[in-house]
Amino acid sequence: MIKSMTAFGRGEYELNNTLYSVEVKTLNNRYRDIIIRMPNSLQELEEEIKAQISSRIKRGRIEVTLQIGKKDKETNYNLDLNVPLLRSYLNIFKRMNDEFGIHETVRPDYLCQVRDMVIMKPDETDPGEALTCITKAMEQALDSLEVMRAQEGKAIESDFLLRIDLIEMHLKVIEERSPVVVNEYKEKLKNRIEALSEDIQVDEGRLAQEVAIFASRCDITEEIVRTRSHLKQFRNYMTADDSVGRRLDFLTQELNREINTIASKASDSLISSRSVEVKAELEKLREQIQNVE
Repeated sequence: MIKSMTAFGRGEYELNNTLYSVEVKTLNNRYRDIIIRMPNSLQELEEEIKAQISSRIKRGRIEVTLQIGKKDKETNYNLDLNVPLLRSYLNIFKRMNDEFGIHETVRPDYLCQVRDMVIMKPDETDPGEALTCITKAMEQALDSLEVMRAQEGKAIESDFLLRIDLIEMHLKVIEERSPVVVNEYKEKLKNRIEALSEDIQVDEGRLAQEVAIFASRCDITEEIVRTRSHLKQFRNYMTADDSVGRRLDFLTQELNREINTIASKASDSLISSRSVEVKAELEKLREQIQNVE
C-alpha cells in the first residue's frame, strides 16, 4: 500500500491533572531522520520515543513536538532564585565597594532584572510515569498521522496507475511499430539500389543480408520485454505492505534506461516520439515517488 511521507498527527493523554500532548509532522526525506523537541527534564526518554516512532515510520523526516502542562487553565509558575548567580553579582558589588569606594545600595528589583536571576523551577516528573503517558499520546498521534498518510497515498496511487497505463499504451504502439520499421527499411534500400543501378538486377540475397543486419541492430524486443516486466513489478510493489519508495525509485531509473535504449536503437521518428512521451510520464512518476515512504 502506498503511503505518503507528508502528513501531520496529534495526540493527547491526561494523568493527575497533567496533560501530555504530542504533535508529529512528517516530510520528504531519502532516509529516516527523527527530530524531537521536548522538555530537558525528559531527555533521558528520547531513545525510547525514537524506537516507538521507528516501529511505525520507515522513511522521511519526522519532527516531533512534545509538551507537558497542567490541565487547569490557571498556571502556577514555580519560580526559584538562581543563588550561585546572585552570589557572583554580590561579590562583584562588594569588590567595587572595597576597591573603588562605591557605596550604593543594591535593590532587589534591580537584581531581578538580571537575566537568569529568577528561573523557572522544573516540575518533578517521574520518568517511568511520563514515558507511559507519552507513549499513549504518541500512539494516538501516530494513528492520526497514519490515516493522513494513507489518504495521501491513495491519491498518489491513482496518479501512478494513470501514468503506468499511459506508458503501457505508448509501449504497445512502439511494439507494433517495430517490425514495420524493418520492412520499410527493406523497401527503401531496394528502391535506392534500383535507382542507382538502373537496369542492373538487385541481388536479393545481399539485400536480405543487409536487412537482417539492420533488423538485428534495431531489434528492441528484449527492451520491450524488460520494460513490461518492470511495469508489472511496479504494480506489485504498489500493493506491498511495506516501505516501497526506494524500490519504486530504482525501478523508474531502470525503466528510463530501457526507454533510452529503445529510442537510440529504433531509428524511427514515431518510436522516438513515443519514447519521449514515455520519458515524460516516467519523470512525473519519479517526482511523485519522492513523496512515497
